[in-house]
Amino acid sequence: MKCIIVDDEPLAIDIIETYLDQINGMEIIAKCNNPLDAVTLINKHQVDLVFLDIEMPNLNGIDLVKTINTIPQFIFTTAYPQYALEGFELNATDYLVKPIPFHRFLKAISKAKEKYQLEQSFSAHSIATSPPQKSLTDDFIFVKAEYENVKILVENIQYIQGLKDYLKIRLKDTNKSIITLSNFKDVLVKLPGHFLRVHRSYIVNINHITTLQKTKIVIDGIRIPIGETYKNDVLKRLGV
Repeated sequence: MKCIIVDDEPLAIDIIETYLDQINGMEIIAKCNNPLDAVTLINKHQVDLVFLDIEMPNLNGIDLVKTINTIPQFIFTTAYPQYALEGFELNATDYLVKPIPFHRFLKAISKAKEKYQLEQSFSAHSIATSPPQKSLTDDFIFVKAEYENVKILVENIQYIQGLKDYLKIRLKDTNKSIITLSNFKDVLVKLPGHFLRVHRSYIVNINHITTLQKTKIVIDGIRIPIGETYKNDVLKRLGV
């Protein structure tokens, strides 16, 4: 995996570099003290994983993630545990609090490699030629939320967002989202063919798409990123 380390403290960069040197399959392609330089690198080069500090001058790590159009996997490495919830809401692969023990670092790398392998496997199969299996009915699905099975009309689902071990299902008109302990693999087999995975963190209902931008899909005024891995299949499926 091609990695970038972003931290304004040289010692913190040195520690992560030392850890990575002991792990097979990890290649450091850049080290950045300035987060603005990291934005340029991520936009220009193929990067699989970013180790990202949060409290940095000019641009903090959380804002950096929000700035990048197509963000690769990232692991926050910070001395501030209070940002953990926001970090995971941004779909961070992991959140490491300094000082980082090596065994904890290894666990984070294991998660990153697993995600990377899944994405590589997924990209080898076209979404357009291998649509998800349909459920017995295309009218509704059941998901578990708040200790009960909730019935959701499929036509009301605008998009589904992955949040670590949970999914957030956004519903039309109600301004309501349902949070369920599930994953994309389990939910895709329940959905009909007009649901399309456009990013490692998003599935969209193509019937609700209002605008297609260069790197984003717009549904009800909400901009949803198109992942680089999925871009060709998304454009083909939408006939663009």
